[in-house]
Amino acid sequence: MRSREISGQVTQQPRRFYDGGVLPIDGRIGLPPDPERDPRIVLERHTDGGGELFSLERRVAYLDRHFGEILVPASPDFRTDLTSTPALFTWLVPKTGAHLPAALVHDALVAGGGEPSYDSTSGHTIDRVEADRVFRDAMADTGTGVIRRWIVWAAVTVATVFTPGGLPWPPRLNWLHRVGAATSIVAVIYLGYCATCDLFDREWWLAWPLPWMGERVWWVEIIGGLCGAIAIPLVLSVLWGRFRIAGVIVGVMLAVLLHVTVALALISLSYQGLERLAMREPTLARALATIVALAALAGLLWFSLG
Repeated sequence: MRSREISGQVTQQPRRFYDGGVLPIDGRIGLPPDPERDPRIVLERHTDGGGELFSLERRVAYLDRHFGEILVPASPDFRTDLTSTPALFTWLVPKTGAHLPAALVHDALVAGGGEPSYDSTSGHTIDRVEADRVFRDAMADTGTGVIRRWIVWAAVTVATVFTPGGLPWPPRLNWLHRVGAATSIVAVIYLGYCATCDLFDREWWLAWPLPWMGERVWWVEIIGGLCGAIAIPLVLSVLWGRFRIAGVIVGVMLAVLLHVTVALALISLSYQGLERLAMREPTLARALATIVALAALAGLLWFSLG
């Protein structure tokens, strides 16, 4: 296996994307790829159990620097949710945008889960690790920002590490990578928990004081916490083995955005709960809204008038 998961930066070359033509389906005459034409993303919307998926009416062609021409999808049964970003993080990586062609190529390459699911036109088999590298390079060719594409690459690398069959190496080596990555993630979350206790001067269950925060002025503790949020993932990245760069990115992002993510999750869960209440018990929902509005008015008067 060629190990290129940590290759260097690439220069943007938009013409590596081009029109991939049309698959021959149900008697329809197929059309070959045309490198002289821009890619045409034509989507057909499908609903599956309330979810939203899309099929590609035309193929997307991408000329990879190592594997040559990649034509996706390889099957008319292919479905995609566009950029597979959890709802909590669409503010950071939206579902669509400049990176969409690269996301569609990646979705098609990993459609088989952990199994190699695609051969390039030149006959190169692309496993999931290589598909992630193709994704990162392809995002560069679409003009996606450096920080965003490395964050996205790190995120899909986590999925590859923990997907059964996602790593193409011997089982023992695969499990070493999974255990190392899991240990690193758990350690960052635990230290974030301890840092929160230090910041708010609370004694929570199993929380230990962190020497880089300690009993200091709050803004000094925040600076110390940020230093730890960067330095600790750098140390723990050795547990990720060949994916140490992904380990640094994931660790820092998790440490820095832990509290933001928890807050967004609580807001999202509250919204979903209120939405269900409004649909199933509209009378109760109106009563609750009235109580909240009256309580807010009373609180405003109370704090305003002393």
